Amino acid sequence: MKIAIVCGKDEGPTKLNAFDNALSDAGIGDVNLIKVSSMLSGNTEIKKLPKLKAGAMVNCVLSEVTSNTPGDQITAVVAVAIGNKLGCVVETSGINKNRKELLNKAELMVKYMMEKRDVEIKDLIVKESTTTVKNIASVVSSVIYLNEDIIEE
Repeated sequence: MKIAIVCGKDEGPTKLNAFDNALSDAGIGDVNLIKVSSMLSGNTEIKKLPKLKAGAMVNCVLSEVTSNTPGDQITAVVAVAIGNKLGCVVETSGINKNRKELLNKAELMVKYMMEKRDVEIKDLIVKESTTTVKNIASVVSSVIYLNEDIIEE
């Protein structure tokens, strides 16, 4: 299994437009996202996001938050733990929450999921997108499940 971890942030004239702009900033604005639960196969490889086919149906774990309150600090986080047998992904987000605490929370959650499954972690990655709202802003962090059907040739 191959995945890409992406993050984006942007403003827009409406909440929907801000969210769409943040998806585009992350490189996933031209595809249809299908939210899935948080399991990976063992020895999953993390790759750079390739060019995706426009309109492709793309499985993902998505963390996102949007705010229209100027001055809000918004953060979206994903954490990925990979072991030999399997891997896990978690997401969390917050408005005006301590960024470091959100990162720590995501790391603790994914470590717990692996521990409950008795899987030793080989790789642990935590990624986030944070911005301060000017007018209307959105942030996204996502794990994209890659397969040949969705990749532009």
